Amino acid sequence: MSMMNLGMTSLRPLRGTRWLQLKHRIGEWRRRARSRHELMMLGDGTLHDIGVSRCDAAFESSKPFWQE
Repeated sequence: MSMMNLGMTSLRPLRGTRWLQLKHRIGEWRRRARSRHELMMLGDGTLHDIGVSRCDAAFESSKPFWQE
C-alpha cells in the first residue's frame, strides 16, 4: 500500500504544474486579444510612426487569440 501512496503524492506537483501552465496560457491569450484590439484602435498616424500599415494591423487583429 505504501507504493500506491508514493504514486499519489508524486502526481500532486504535476497537477499544480499543469494548473500554472493553464493559467499562463489563458493570460497569454487575454494579452494577445487585448493587444490586437488596441492595434485596431490606433490611428493611421500612430501606425505609421510604429511602421505598421493599416492592412498589416487588420491582418494581425483578425487572427484568433490562440494563434501567434
